[in-house]
Order: sequence, then C-alpha cells, then structure tokens
Amino acid sequence: MTTAYDWTGRIGDVWAEEWRRTDRSFINLTPRLNAAILAAAISRTRKIIDIGCGAGATSLATAQAFPNATVTGIDLSPTLIEIARHRAETQANARFECADITVAAANHAPTDLYVSRHGVMFFADPIAAFTTLAEAAAPDARLVFSCFADRAANRWAAEIITVTGGNADAPATTAPGPFAFADPTYVASILEKSGWPVVSPQRVDFAYRAGEGTDPVADAVDYFSRIGPAASAIRDAPPEEREQHIARLTQVCDWYESGDTVEFPAVAWIWTARKSSE
Repeated sequence: MTTAYDWTGRIGDVWAEEWRRTDRSFINLTPRLNAAILAAAISRTRKIIDIGCGAGATSLATAQAFPNATVTGIDLSPTLIEIARHRAETQANARFECADITVAAANHAPTDLYVSRHGVMFFADPIAAFTTLAEAAAPDARLVFSCFADRAANRWAAEIITVTGGNADAPATTAPGPFAFADPTYVASILEKSGWPVVSPQRVDFAYRAGEGTDPVADAVDYFSRIGPAASAIRDAPPEEREQHIARLTQVCDWYESGDTVEFPAVAWIWTARKSSE
C-alpha cells in the first residue's frame, strides 16, 4: 500500500530525482491520454486541475492545449512541485500547488475539468475523494484519468516482481498503489457512487519505455533499481542476493531490448466521466 506519507517523503523525493525517466516510461501512452483530455473539454472550460501532477508533464501539455484556461497541478510531494514550477516558468497559465487534493479541491471550486495521469490510484478512500471532487466541480464538469490495467498484462511489473523473489500471481488488491484501479468494474462502481457516471473505459495497449540510449539495458536496470516493484527488493537484500536480483533483472531487460530502447508490453485504462446532474 502506498500512503500520503510516502509521497511527502522518500518516495516523492526519488520520483523527483527520476522525473525524466518516469515521464519517459509513459511516452507511448501520453498522447492517448492527452487526446482524451482534449476530447472531454467543452467550450467554456476555464479551470482545470491535474490530480497527482508529479513533475507537471500532463499539466503543461494541458495548459498548452487550453491557452485560455488556468491549469493547476496539485501533488503531495514538495520536491515534485518544485520541479514542476521550474518547468512551467514560461507557461503563464500553468501553476502548481503542494497539497492534498481532497483538502484543496474546495479552494478551486468550481472546477470544469479534472485530469490525472496515473495519480488517482493512491486515494485512501476513493469514494470519499471522488465525491469531494464532484462537490467542488462546476455543473457539467468532466473527469479524465489513466491508470494501469491488471498486473499480469503489464509485463514490466509482473516479470520484475518474479525475478526479484516476489509473487506476481498474488491476488489483486484495491489497496492504494499502482494497480488499485486495475478492475474496471470496481472503478466504475466507485465513480457511480461518487457522482461521476461513466461509459466504458478505453483499454490502451502501449509500450512502457524502461530504458534507452547507447546501453538501454543498463539504463533500464538502473531505473528499475530506483523505482518500481524491484526497487525495494534490491535495496533491502543482502549483497549477494542483491547481485542475483540485478543479474536476473538484467536478463529480463535484455529480452525486451530493441535497438536503443527497452520497452515492455503494458496496458492502461483511460476513464472519462461527466459530473452527475442529479
């Protein structure tokens, strides 16, 4: 389970250090999410919030796509927000706030559009969180977000968990974390109960880019040693076992090397919802 405390501390700091590679990992998904955001907006969209904005990639892309709107990226990590603000120095309609969206949403009401790239799976109480968003939303507001589909379909996770001694076949859980929203029936139920009726989500197959450059395998191994399901296993293992983990991880990354990249099969959901009129 990933908690709010994690994002304000060590995990947030590591993601801040690795923001370029985390953005890169979604390079083949981001255009699909951005297109969904563009399609969901209506003519009077003026106030947009990016939930769990990280280093600001989705916020900046959205601000560029909607120059007449104000885009506010909100994240729990002060180090990620600092990076996002630096990146937005020339984007006048993008701003960033270090806060808990469930607390800050009311301060930004009425919001026309909520967006998020893989940032909503970490809510401790998703129904309460999405209800809060609905209460602070403008009439006819939209919500667009992406999240990972089932772990087995995301080979970057399943295979890495296996080679570092974990159980990739463990029962799925809805505890806050990267795969908390993998089950579309569960997510649809959450959204319906919290005032965001939806249609079927869009299932998107994409290539998760873990490494690139002159030695993409080494780059991917280094990245997975810092972020993802292998990171804690490698960090916490005794020296001999750590070397074994890295050797097996290197072998897996070798399998997915193509030219100057290492890309793993991955699957995400893109959800679009409209605030209930009731």
